[in-house]
Amino acid sequence: MQIQDSRWSSATAVAPGGAVAAASNGRGDGPRTAPLRVDAQRNLEHVLRAAREVFGELGYGAPMEDVARRARVGVGTVYRRFPSKDVLVRRIAEEETSRLTDQARAALGQEDEPWSALSRFLRTSVASGAGRLLPPQVLRVGVPEEEELDGTRVPQQRTQPGGGELRLVPEPPAAGDDAGAAALLDVVGRLVERARAAGELRPDVSVSDVLLVIATAAPALPDAAQQAAASARLLDILLEGLRSRPV
Repeated sequence: MQIQDSRWSSATAVAPGGAVAAASNGRGDGPRTAPLRVDAQRNLEHVLRAAREVFGELGYGAPMEDVARRARVGVGTVYRRFPSKDVLVRRIAEEETSRLTDQARAALGQEDEPWSALSRFLRTSVASGAGRLLPPQVLRVGVPEEEELDGTRVPQQRTQPGGGELRLVPEPPAAGDDAGAAALLDVVGRLVERARAAGELRPDVSVSDVLLVIATAAPALPDAAQQAAASARLLDILLEGLRSRPV
């Protein structure tokens, strides 16, 4: 999986005649007084579906042209709905973050056993593929300044509980991004704390590790059956790594 950063800036579109239209709601579809035409709605759905697939496979650095090609529309059609790639990235990331949050809440509310709740969340999240679309400000690895190799920063190695460890550090998000990310981190944190308190989760496992599992266990393979099998197998291995073992 490849996740690339995006500036997440608010975007504007220049309309014919030089007028500037702001994408004020971060979704590229500002206030409307009438519903979309049937063909326009269909094109929007195709673009969103294609964006999820392309960004899931190639990361958020994939060009808009790839999205248009997958959606089988002209790139101008994509830009009419989303005046910049940042706006489209924001739309997809917000939707997938919301979906992950709903899955975590469902697991928390419907599973009495802490480990069952955590593993259910991981399995449903991996199966949905949402882990490949976690927003960059959530899936960000904190790296000590001194840890560099040939000028390239590398993750710090995990040490014993209480010591230094690899963590995902939220980047200060743009306005409107923090609520969704904070809700996700909060509910996943509750799943982690319950499993840890029950002695079923390794004491050094953090929310960051759980998000890494979701992102790592969702490979993008051309064959759907192979992808599902690979995801399930990898998740089984990762879950075993997370689980506490008697000393």
